Amino acid sequence: MGILRRGAYLVFAMQSMHVTAGSEQSMDHHYSPKEIAQFAKKVERYSAARHAHVFIIARVGQPSNTLPKGVEFTHVALAVYSQITMQNGETKQGYAIHNLYQKTDDPATSELIVDYPTDFFWSVKDLKAGIAIPTLDVQKQLLEAINNGVAKQVHNPKYSLIANPYNNRKQNCTEHTLNVINAAIYKTTDMAQLKANTQAYFQAQPLSVSRFKLFFGSVFKDDIYRKDHSGDVQVATFTSIRNYLEQYELLAHSAILTPDTPVQKRGEI
Repeated sequence: MGILRRGAYLVFAMQSMHVTAGSEQSMDHHYSPKEIAQFAKKVERYSAARHAHVFIIARVGQPSNTLPKGVEFTHVALAVYSQITMQNGETKQGYAIHNLYQKTDDPATSELIVDYPTDFFWSVKDLKAGIAIPTLDVQKQLLEAINNGVAKQVHNPKYSLIANPYNNRKQNCTEHTLNVINAAIYKTTDMAQLKANTQAYFQAQPLSVSRFKLFFGSVFKDDIYRKDHSGDVQVATFTSIRNYLEQYELLAHSAILTPDTPVQKRGEI
């Protein structure tokens, strides 16, 4: 994606979401607040240096050695460069993260919450981030969709950790992110059409978890629900979304960041 002129950016800034800081975050953390804040700022700097106004962001919420084969991240959302109103009334530019979160007190239900990079990485088990930056045209489509409330329109609050992205019986964060992307690209929130397009063009990630484990998980945990899969379990993941965008030439840049990743300055956003 080429360097954006400042005038072009002003159009984005005028259209960007206006949000208020102060959403809830988990009190549990495995790194010091300073380490988390520094990593969150690195992710922001890296993305801003590549003129990412809207991008897909992912984090690791479980130990990597417990994740199924082929699954590298546990939570996926959309980051939007926004004018943010702080609790003291001041405003600043930064990334707001548009999430689908599972409710703590009702694990079979999800809600849509906007938080911020430090909140997003607060309880991670590994300081690692997945970043997938769509092309400028797709970013514009996503920004328009988010401003028009599309995220809410394609949200199904019936939560399953292993939701099938090819139907709308259950939903998790990654499927919801994919729904928003496809709604923006195809300019529709008709769920039947979105799922038909997903079936036709998106390749889900096969989940390498034994049927025995899946069965007992569905019995004892409300957030593990296998009944929306008619055959082998397949899920949307950060990697499968990144590959989907890349396959259809809708991806400008992708990366996996750690605290050791250098951030090269490429001009102001």
